[in-house]
Amino acid sequence: MARLHLFDLDGTLLRGTTSPVEISRQLGLEAEARALDEAISAGLIGPPEYAAQVHALWSGLTEAHVTAAFDAAPWLERIREVWAEIRRQGGYCAVVSLSPSFFVEKLLDWGAHAAHGSRFPAVPFTEPVDPTGVLSAAAKVEIADRLCAEFGVTRADCVAYGDSLSDRDLFGAVPVSVAVNADSHLSGLATHSYLGGDLWEAYELVRHDR
Repeated sequence: MARLHLFDLDGTLLRGTTSPVEISRQLGLEAEARALDEAISAGLIGPPEYAAQVHALWSGLTEAHVTAAFDAAPWLERIREVWAEIRRQGGYCAVVSLSPSFFVEKLLDWGAHAAHGSRFPAVPFTEPVDPTGVLSAAAKVEIADRLCAEFGVTRADCVAYGDSLSDRDLFGAVPVSVAVNADSHLSGLATHSYLGGDLWEAYELVRHDR
């Protein structure tokens, strides 16, 4: 039976940072983005408020900034190799993140079968962000279920990779999970734990785990 591998982005595929921080760095607003990351991590604001505030922060954002942020970001090593191997094994790989869809979807070019993020307007912004399109931890499970239906698998065939509070619901919904450079929110929830900078090493923990 094929397996569906579900990858978080911020703190997981990106080590020690988030895509909003990397985007904001291009605008000279890294400190402001880190403050927002700390606020949402502490539960002081929710995903819709976070999205509205980063949207306001990025009033001068262009596609060139987004591309530069993506290219310069500290990605884990061998992401594309892992996804190519999953494809060779007849499996599926998807990225499901609370980060902006315009950044998350760039990973389709690296071999992901699907990439889902919070819906933001096109860059440069000429309209506000719609809070109904902002994802949450619970939405990750809903998207996983939709992907299962699309690819003809079930939750029992899923593997989740994540690092933080936004991954708790998904880790609780699937049988196999890998905490990647994770914080305390995932303590005791993951079936495997990985610390390091190479996605292949994390993938090896579950490669033969059925």
